[in-house]
Amino acid sequence: MHLRASKQCVKAVTFDLWETLLLERDGWGVRRAFARCRNLADVFQTLGVEVSVEKVNSALKETISSLLKVWDTNRDVTHLDQIRLIVKHVSGGSAVAKDEWISSLSSAYVSGFFEVPPYLNPDAYKVLQWLKSRKMLIGLICNIGLTPGFALRRFLEDQGVAEYFDVMIFSDEVGVRKPDPRIFHLASKKFKVKPCDVVHVGDNLKSDVWGAKNAGFKAIYFSCVVGRDRIAESDPASVVSLSRKLGNLKEEEIVPDATVISLSILKKVIRELET
Repeated sequence: MHLRASKQCVKAVTFDLWETLLLERDGWGVRRAFARCRNLADVFQTLGVEVSVEKVNSALKETISSLLKVWDTNRDVTHLDQIRLIVKHVSGGSAVAKDEWISSLSSAYVSGFFEVPPYLNPDAYKVLQWLKSRKMLIGLICNIGLTPGFALRRFLEDQGVAEYFDVMIFSDEVGVRKPDPRIFHLASKKFKVKPCDVVHVGDNLKSDVWGAKNAGFKAIYFSCVVGRDRIAESDPASVVSLSRKLGNLKEEEIVPDATVISLSILKKVIRELET
């Protein structure tokens, strides 16, 4: 643990989701993508669109490329718009997603996440229980990838942790992505507390640390380099890996208030940050 901040009031704690509360096994991103493409291909076939799994996989890569251009501007698109992009790239732009297609395509698009799920950080329960016992407000600020907010919310409910959150913010539902200060300010407004009274915890230096600090939050960096039970996705082409790029920022310019390698250390860090 490396602590930098002086003691201040902490009224709320927000968390990143991927590689912070939900952890990924190496190689599972590829497996999930295959399951997603296979299920989409099956649905397209039932809709009368002859397409192979390989073609859907190519369309998915094109879709991600299109999304990255939007995400680079700290904006996001809805789940429905992602489905429309898939249909566009599968058909080479010759088809438009019909209203009667949406439900079945959406189910197929999301199903890969539940077939090849991440796993809950083993320290999450105790940390969330501890925060709740101290009457702190708890939030989630998540940049989604290909899995929409409604599916992630359902997964957290299945894991028995959704009830701990007073606020859940998913980028596809609000149209803004970290590190844009607006998504952090949306959380503090929902909490009805000042940004300086909120601590954000996340694994992404640019999105979670630089973004939170610019929004007036305190920031705890959850380092993914080492740590207990951490087996992160190593594929450089994965959405998580691509999101870690700093752009024009330099790592030494991003200074968290504290760095931890395990969520179990958060209790000590937050006590240090409190008055």
